[in-house]
Amino acid sequence: MLSFTHLPPLPLFSGIYLPTSRQFTSFRIRMSSSYSTDSIPPPPDNAIVLGCGGITVDFLATVDSFPQPDDKIRSTSLKVQGGGNAGNALTCAARLGLNSRLISKLANDSQGKGMLEELEADGVDTSFLVVSKEGNSPFTYIIVDKQTKTRTCIHTPGDPPMLPTDLSQSSMLSALDRASIVYFDVRLHETALVIAKEAGRKNIPILVDAEKKRDGLDDLLQFADYVVCSAKFPQAWTEVSSTPGALVSMLLRLPKLKFVIVTLGEEGCLMLQRASKAEVLESQETDIESLLETLKHRKDSTTIFPTCVSSERTKLKANGIGTVSGRLFLGTAEKVPPEELVDTTGAGDAFIGAVLYAICAGMPPEKMLPFAAQVAGCSCRALGARTGLPHRTDPRLVPFLV
Repeated sequence: MLSFTHLPPLPLFSGIYLPTSRQFTSFRIRMSSSYSTDSIPPPPDNAIVLGCGGITVDFLATVDSFPQPDDKIRSTSLKVQGGGNAGNALTCAARLGLNSRLISKLANDSQGKGMLEELEADGVDTSFLVVSKEGNSPFTYIIVDKQTKTRTCIHTPGDPPMLPTDLSQSSMLSALDRASIVYFDVRLHETALVIAKEAGRKNIPILVDAEKKRDGLDDLLQFADYVVCSAKFPQAWTEVSSTPGALVSMLLRLPKLKFVIVTLGEEGCLMLQRASKAEVLESQETDIESLLETLKHRKDSTTIFPTCVSSERTKLKANGIGTVSGRLFLGTAEKVPPEELVDTTGAGDAFIGAVLYAICAGMPPEKMLPFAAQVAGCSCRALGARTGLPHRTDPRLVPFLV
């Protein structure tokens, strides 16, 4: 089994809301020693997250710089551990205190057995995994460039692939029983769609990880209550030229969607939340591009810790696209010192794991976004997608949870 690296705690901070005007709200963290792990509230009662998607074995090789074609180079370190979007996000959620169930497929080989052991050690319920007697479990070669702090992934899918018939009706219903939320990374889209339809019938909210265009993604998005997507996805999916306009387009095209978050790496994240019918107010339309520029000017650039600034509910207009009523949020990322930044592999999965926790815990967006950014920042301080995932008692998370 893999041994996890425990990093020294950072200074403790206290969270406060700072109203800046009638139109904007900021969330920031200030230095304080008033919090301890004893002040952390318990995790949400009986909160269960069901995930369906990819799991792999990751072979992580760190190199001084990425090789040129036909080069022969040496790695400076090598780590073998579990990976895959769903596996990482569910591990993160489990470490934060949620009951995590995972639906996926692997083979009865040494790699598959290692994945099972690692997931179970983190408290992930693996009883709904499909294990093939033959074939190979999925695996990924990851090259981590120490010079540019980037990672390059070469993935080999598992064989045989998962089919909807691999998951019995009774097993699916058991997996969905008492589930608080269902998460899809769109890796197993045919099986995911069957689960999404049943979750929809049971009124279980759904979060979709829209990393990039994939087979079956459009169908799954129709069931989504929440979407977390990569920086390039909104514009690629909507064919709208700007990210804010693309977010408006997504809410207009997906009427069930409550919010969409686009992660922007070291630039933080942007979130558009739809106002409920009861919250819709008569107000003048606000150009979303101009509003984003205003939020950028209002964000706190002096702190290294994640913050959030937001608009009040208003009618957000994107020229040539339409108008939605809602709120726009701009979150910052943790400014991880270069000497502490090891590997960004799985940072997006860590962010999603924290968002799943925040939804189950009923966190407001002003608190959810800095919390998720902090969890993602912690994950970047160790090699691999899971080594640096923090537990809920990690002192670096305390001020974001109280």
